Amino acid sequence: MAKQSILGRISQLMRANIHALLDQAEDPELMLDQLVRDYTNSIAEAESAVAQTIGNLRLMEQDHAEDVAAATDWGRKALAASTKADELRAAGDTADADKFDKLAKIALGKQLAAENEAKSAEPTIASQNEVVAKLKDGLDGMRSRLSELTAKRNELVARSKTAAAQSQVHDAIKSIDVLDPTSEIGRFEEKVRREEAKVLGQQELAASSLDAQFESLEDLDKQVEIEARLAALKSGGAIGA
Repeated sequence: MAKQSILGRISQLMRANIHALLDQAEDPELMLDQLVRDYTNSIAEAESAVAQTIGNLRLMEQDHAEDVAAATDWGRKALAASTKADELRAAGDTADADKFDKLAKIALGKQLAAENEAKSAEPTIASQNEVVAKLKDGLDGMRSRLSELTAKRNELVARSKTAAAQSQVHDAIKSIDVLDPTSEIGRFEEKVRREEAKVLGQQELAASSLDAQFESLEDLDKQVEIEARLAALKSGGAIGA
């Protein structure tokens, strides 16, 4: 993965408006779960790519350090060869002096090449350090967003469960309202009252029948009395009270 594509991916994810995405989602919990997975995968991919970028940078820095060290070492060797050449020339050994001057020139050429290598790598190393710094910041931002997503997801799940529980209780209450036990008791009480009324009616009916029987008996007594008095009249006897 190229550095620009890594930065682009991180920037895209960082700019994502979580709240807007949630507002548009039919199922916010599923949307958050998917976002968490996407962020987790993207962070893992970015971490791998950034690690590789950092590794490459560290290799460049090691090469640069080696070039700097080599330039210093070749400079030391050039100085040693030049000093030896001066000593030999002062002693009249021109041939060996020229030989050591030639070695000094070779060492100076090696020093110059090492210095050029080091110098040419410095701008790249500097730019790579800036890129790595941006990538690290981007990863930190992504991790922060992932924490925000995870917290939002957990909050939403908790609220969803609470709402579901409240809905269940509400449905239970509605069910109780529909099947109101007090209304059942009221209907049973009404049935008992009707039974009681029926018994009262039967008792009243029975009492009326008994009264009628006594009235019949009294009528019979009156008839007997009348017959007795009539018989007395016919026999010429007096009618007693």
